[in-house]
Amino acid sequence: MNSVTNEEFNLASYLIADLHRANQIINKSTIQATGLKLWIGIFSPRFVPILFYRLSFFFYQRNLGLFAKIFSLLNFFLFGIEIAVRCKIGKGLFLPHTQGTVIGAWEIGENVTIFQGATLGAREVDFTYNQSLRPTIGNNVIIGSGAKVLGGICLDDGCSIGANAVVLNNVGAGQFAAGVPAKIIKQ
Repeated sequence: MNSVTNEEFNLASYLIADLHRANQIINKSTIQATGLKLWIGIFSPRFVPILFYRLSFFFYQRNLGLFAKIFSLLNFFLFGIEIAVRCKIGKGLFLPHTQGTVIGAWEIGENVTIFQGATLGAREVDFTYNQSLRPTIGNNVIIGSGAKVLGGICLDDGCSIGANAVVLNNVGAGQFAAGVPAKIIKQ
């Protein structure tokens, strides 16, 4: 999984990658939008929460916590989504809907899709934001509506989590997990 470090995070390149992925999914197009068509996508209710998250992470990295918190709160009040400002999320994040979603993972890879009502976070109250208590999500992962991914576990590259699953254990690359508690359904 690609880690997002202070030196690597370039706000514009992440936003462009997010916009391109949204265009591919929404318009079912492999052709990358450019110019005005690309930037009109920034006003989509599927994209503005990602923009607000990226801005909050940008300000958090620059030790401008007040601005980071403002964008985080805008996300919560306007879109019903809570994304921890410390959570490192790779390029290509896609949120088809946002209401009720809580993202408090340690790190999320590239090209991840998270459906509404999903929760990614600690199993217990964790105000210190401890890596051992929070999930790490790989690249190209799909997390279904209402799924709960809890604790210091890993969802490896290319895995999928079914709707309303409660994931308490690691899920390997390319596997599909579903149920309460989640079990591997398909390798």
